[in-house]
Amino acid sequence: MSEIPIASTVSSPTPLLRAMAMMVGSTLCFVGMHALVTKVSQDLHPIEVAFFRNLFGFVVLMPALIRSRFTAFRTTKLHLHALRGGVNSVSMMMFFSALAITPLAQATALSYTAPLFMTIGAVFFLGETLRARRIVALVVGFVGALIVLRPGLVPLDLGPILVVSSAVLWAISMIDIKILSRTDSSLTIATYMLVFVTPITFIAALFVWETPSWESLGWLFLLGGLGSLGHILFAESFKQADTTVLMPLDFTKMIWAAILGFLFFGQVPDLWTWVGGTVIFASATYISYREHQLARRAAAPTHAGNAGKLD
Repeated sequence: MSEIPIASTVSSPTPLLRAMAMMVGSTLCFVGMHALVTKVSQDLHPIEVAFFRNLFGFVVLMPALIRSRFTAFRTTKLHLHALRGGVNSVSMMMFFSALAITPLAQATALSYTAPLFMTIGAVFFLGETLRARRIVALVVGFVGALIVLRPGLVPLDLGPILVVSSAVLWAISMIDIKILSRTDSSLTIATYMLVFVTPITFIAALFVWETPSWESLGWLFLLGGLGSLGHILFAESFKQADTTVLMPLDFTKMIWAAILGFLFFGQVPDLWTWVGGTVIFASATYISYREHQLARRAAAPTHAGNAGKLD
């Protein structure tokens, strides 16, 4: 799961290829982090793993803060950062707990529902209007989730429920990010997330604390590093290429999840996970495409009257 950047237009092939490579690299980082969560959760509680992910993620982010002379702490929206920190904390602990008991590919497929929930949330919190095509895309996306879950045909386990619940909270966080991105930099948003999430997850981890071994600490540091690197690559890729070019590459998460799940945990995703995940992803990608098109339309003077209409 990741931040919503502002897309820019590509003017030459070189930035495009670099952006595509960074996007694919970010998906590998995120899925690698998820795989490590699954591995380390065999020895430590997932909530404690979430704390160390944030702690070491902050350590990895520190050089960027020093280079910026800590200007990233300047904000006029501290209350929104605090809100995001609280929501993100619960979402992360839910998702990490799900990864400990859910096949990697299935969790990845269901995580694609977050943009669908965000679209619904934008109606209530941002005053956006939905029209026919986006409503159809939403319905198709949730049908994809039902294909993965198959309620009534297979038992509805706790893991998938936690993933979907986490996606709902992550959608709220993304709406918060969308508002914050109007005034704050990506570094400020990432910094304050860790400022709030780290102590919250630490307090939660105290109730399930087990002292990690040196080996586990090594994996946890790598886990935190992959998470921070993934966010950096994701944000940087969108500075050099359009959303419409990069979003289809996000589906490589499913591929990495299937490969890593099989190699390290012997997990083999079933056909319904692939079918449902593809449907959810296609729906989320279309919604992202429509949002990008409308943003470009709103920025053009000749289309000023179309601003704020979502269809």
